[in-house]
Amino acid sequence: MFGPVLKGDNVTLRPAREGDAEHFVRWFADMEVTRHLSRRAAVSLQQEQEFLKKIGESKDDVWWVIEAEGKPIGATGIHRIDWLDANGMTGIMIGEKDCWGKGYATEAMRLRTRYAFRELNLHKLMTEVDTENVASRKALERSGYRTVGIRREQNFREGKWNDRWLGEVLRDEWERGG
Repeated sequence: MFGPVLKGDNVTLRPAREGDAEHFVRWFADMEVTRHLSRRAAVSLQQEQEFLKKIGESKDDVWWVIEAEGKPIGATGIHRIDWLDANGMTGIMIGEKDCWGKGYATEAMRLRTRYAFRELNLHKLMTEVDTENVASRKALERSGYRTVGIRREQNFREGKWNDRWLGEVLRDEWERGG
């Protein structure tokens, strides 16, 4: 399902709109953008339109387009939500490279986390990122995620095996601010 509009100081999380698929086609065609993503292949417009339809109809995902500077810059979501055990996996992608390093991902993560705990009543959020993706890991840690492990040699990219950092944030720790 698409999440509701969530407004922060510098970013807005919003449901997908007609025409958003074109941004993702462009972003996924850029190897620098997809370098740390599990999905590293270019997609067609039709594939991306089908993904947006599927995610919009999902009962186990909540997904948003991230807007900043008056334009779509990426996406974030809570995936594979286990409603019984009250947890889900999170992910984020900033596709507009001129928006990297401006704190937009950190703010989007905070909005997403607040929604997960306060509106969805989830107990825990989990994530994983390439250990080389230091910027994403720092943004996650600023949003309350803590290290719970490393998946050793999880992905093969650029001629070598790469580790994945595993992080989690628990609602009660997040509520206490740490």
